[in-house]
Amino acid sequence: MVSLKKDGIILRKTTLDFESEGVLNPAVIKDNGKIHLLYRAVAKNNFSSIGYCILSDYKTIETRLSNPVIIPEFEYEKHGVEDPRIVKIDHLFYLTYTSYDGVNALGALALSEDLISWKKLGLIVPKIPYKKFRLLSESQGEIAEKYKRFNKLPPTHKNDKDVFLWDKNVIFFPKRINGKLYFLHRIRPDIQIASIENIEDLNPDFWKDYFLHFKEYIVLSPRYEHEVSYIGGGCPPIETEHGWLLIYHGVQDTIEGYVYSACAALLNLDNPEKAISRLPYPLFKPEEKWEQRGEVNNVCFPTGTILEGDTLYIYYGAADKRVAVASLNLQELLKELLQYTS
Repeated sequence: MVSLKKDGIILRKTTLDFESEGVLNPAVIKDNGKIHLLYRAVAKNNFSSIGYCILSDYKTIETRLSNPVIIPEFEYEKHGVEDPRIVKIDHLFYLTYTSYDGVNALGALALSEDLISWKKLGLIVPKIPYKKFRLLSESQGEIAEKYKRFNKLPPTHKNDKDVFLWDKNVIFFPKRINGKLYFLHRIRPDIQIASIENIEDLNPDFWKDYFLHFKEYIVLSPRYEHEVSYIGGGCPPIETEHGWLLIYHGVQDTIEGYVYSACAALLNLDNPEKAISRLPYPLFKPEEKWEQRGEVNNVCFPTGTILEGDTLYIYYGAADKRVAVASLNLQELLKELLQYTS
């Protein structure tokens, strides 16, 4: 087992309208000696925007803005911008988030040079109805029953023309690999991967071909009890000598409802479509009161990391209400992961 310390809550909701219901699931990056958090801020009626603060060390707030830096502006995100993740590639910050219009939840991208002014590039995942997804995917043989379970339309929908396959947890790798941009995304219940030369390549023809070969792009599927229901991307992958370290989330359906845990895996450095190893147990799970009770109970949802020497700090949403941080020794985690190579 990996030794891990839960360092506690670092960010709570305030009385400001835009974050009066909760703060959670932060994108985290260290730049110019400062740690930057761009977090999901929830207002009444579950409308989300993205707030911003700077830390002086891994858990101490130095500056916190009283207004969000990213707000809903377009039809595809009119109900909220949610769950950001961030990387820096060359001179640009890539911030991905889930756009929610009240019905559809889809991955979107914004770019910045300074972490304050953001240019939205819009949706970067396809707007594809489940029936079309099934038709394309079944060209390789019958699609797994699990995809039908998680993605078919509920019977309450009488008209499905504007209901699309949910595609969330879009997370870029922090550098080009063999000249390509790679990113993870999640159509439940698995984690998928995609690679492109440029963002402009994400056009309808790309996605049509992608779904015709869909099974080739599933990088991780639920395997263990703590992730038996579904899994999804967590933090941006971390480059190590042994592979890309991926901290992701796993979900188990229990008699008390879904339980979200933090999990760990290694992906091949040059071929990240290939998983090298993964822990057969949760890296950490909801155990503290503030992880077990909140807007959604029993949630540890990791979304960002900072590496200081050999200490890895993992930032996560706790019970969909607050932001917390945990820490561990990176080398210890890598040594443990290498015990479980595929």
